[in-house]
Amino acid sequence: MNGHGARLDSILSNLGGTLLEEVAGRVDPAVVVTDVVIDERHGDDPLRPGAVLLCAGADAGDVPALIERAVAGGAAAVVLRGPLDLDEGARGAVKNSGLVLLALTRGASWAQLVVLLRSLLSSSSIGGAGAELLAGFPAGDSFALANAIGALLDAPITIEDRDSQVLAFSGRQDEADQTRIQTVLGRVVPQHARHAQERAGVFKRLYASEKPIFVDTPLIEGVAGLPRVAMAVRAGDQVLGSIWVAVPSPLNPEKEQMLVDAAKVVALHLLRHRVGVDVDRQVRADLIATALAEGPAAPEAIERLRLARRRVTVMALAVSEMTADSAAGAPTSRQLLVRTADALSSHLSVVTPGSVAALVGDVCYAIVPSSAPDDSDDLPEKAQSAVRDFLRRTSDGLTGVVVGIGRAVDSAGPADLARSRHDADRTLRVLRRRPGRRVARYSEVQVDALLLELGDLLHNEGGLLDGPIQHLRTYDQENGTTLVDTLSAWLDSLGNVLSASTSLDVHPNTFRYRLRRAAEITGMDLNDPEKRFAAMLELRIVRADSP
Repeated sequence: MNGHGARLDSILSNLGGTLLEEVAGRVDPAVVVTDVVIDERHGDDPLRPGAVLLCAGADAGDVPALIERAVAGGAAAVVLRGPLDLDEGARGAVKNSGLVLLALTRGASWAQLVVLLRSLLSSSSIGGAGAELLAGFPAGDSFALANAIGALLDAPITIEDRDSQVLAFSGRQDEADQTRIQTVLGRVVPQHARHAQERAGVFKRLYASEKPIFVDTPLIEGVAGLPRVAMAVRAGDQVLGSIWVAVPSPLNPEKEQMLVDAAKVVALHLLRHRVGVDVDRQVRADLIATALAEGPAAPEAIERLRLARRRVTVMALAVSEMTADSAAGAPTSRQLLVRTADALSSHLSVVTPGSVAALVGDVCYAIVPSSAPDDSDDLPEKAQSAVRDFLRRTSDGLTGVVVGIGRAVDSAGPADLARSRHDADRTLRVLRRRPGRRVARYSEVQVDALLLELGDLLHNEGGLLDGPIQHLRTYDQENGTTLVDTLSAWLDSLGNVLSASTSLDVHPNTFRYRLRRAAEITGMDLNDPEKRFAAMLELRIVRADSP
């Protein structure tokens, strides 16, 4: 089928029983609906062939006149408010006309019907094999839904999620203002507008109201433009998003009710969108976890991720601390972590095509491939640059984000991929113990990682038994001295007393005396390089083990 339209039998298949009931006439499978016309009390406006005539103010007594008008205009069907009690004469007239008379079911609204019909007609795939519908609407085409609502309200609209990300928008956005144009182009409400609305309590009002709210945008944001009417989209008590209408003044009661009804339809599609995103996210997470686990299923997972026979590096992101608005409806720390993982995945897909990322447990893992065989040596460094750019853009609302990057490996070997993941995990651990640094490659922190693991081994064996540093720590605790600091400064300064004493801000002679006392207490020969190395290693392990 070319152009916009839907077969009448397909429409009734999807809306019949919920919104529409067949009253009289026979449905011809060849009839295609191409337009929706709202009858203004038997107006004289011409009808397009294939139109559905919606007669909101008519009753059974008006059927003959309406049928006559519909036939003259080549309409496909006529809809009145049900229930309808037709006499035999009226039924015969409908049958002879070749039209179908339909009734809008009790409890359904004209606004819902208009939105759904226009949505169906906006997609040429409706009625085709395998077309997936949701409440009579093409499930994958949220822009058709936005256009239908915009046409119903005669204004440009956007459908947004809880983070003010634009999920869909209608036409005629050029009739709004510069802020709306920026919103549509960037697919997110500009930060200045979002912050102004938050300060003015717009979202608090929006999420607390069951009705549309009027937002005097120019007054709040201090920039020229149109006000907005906003309507929260809910599934039960949960707010899924919102609809924003750019209008010069508040909506009249009739259009307000249309917007309320439209929000119920949008809720179904946002729920489907959420379910689809959650399923895709889980599938991706399972594949990434399998690919990194070095198990028998790893090769197949790598193949499905389209990373086979490529040079890659593994990146691990963890969030140790988060800040979130404590207001009602604010996201939880877990939700923020999920969003951070999604945002990282989106960012990497743009700057490093072919990358995949997902949340596995409490860590977001990303596998970043090289763009060409000859740049594999620089891959971890390129990944580091990409994630630093990501953190600069997403620092608001998140603190304590650390990212570890593993070595570059050949993804053809699952063991190599697991090794890069192990590198990233070890780097994460180091960064968590080293406040202030957010991103590092494993090659930059390898020694620190090894010291932490040596500390683990010593703890598993019951800790250090007779090391000189342990002796000095006990002595310092019992006598209130600082001999560990003295020996540490001397070792760090490679035996230079003047430099070591300056670092501790003590007189060189005092420092020499303390150093001799440290040697006496531990029995350590400071001239023995093996003893010095052992003491330095013990000090590094103690430092690495301290958070």
